Amino acid sequence: MNVLVIDGQGGRLGCQMVRSIAEKYPDALLMAVGTNSAATVAMAKAGAHQAATGENPLIVACRRADIIIGPIGIVIADSLFGEITPAMAVAVAQADAVRILLPVNRCGNIVAGVQELSLTALISDAMTRLEGVIQE
Repeated sequence: MNVLVIDGQGGRLGCQMVRSIAEKYPDALLMAVGTNSAATVAMAKAGAHQAATGENPLIVACRRADIIIGPIGIVIADSLFGEITPAMAVAVAQADAVRILLPVNRCGNIVAGVQELSLTALISDAMTRLEGVIQE
């Protein structure tokens, strides 16, 4: 199973997600793509087996992923303060992978009907949903 974690900015969400997945699913191939080098380094240090930065690595990784996890902005062009290019958003949205998107209400994108949760609560919910996908 190939799990791709995508994050930008400082990589805090991606770092915590990678750490949680690595602990719970040690047999999964854990790929991380940062939209910048700081996010990539954070996720690599957290335990990603493969890590890369930028648009083309994200596009290639989306083709190989069974599951993609990241903030909801990864499917919205110009989100994360412009770090998500239109090509990146399309690659994530068109991937054959199951997408687990965390509803982070930042960068001008607000998801209606979603409670404001702490990053810890979002990671916990994403892990529960990941478990459901893996068990299917």
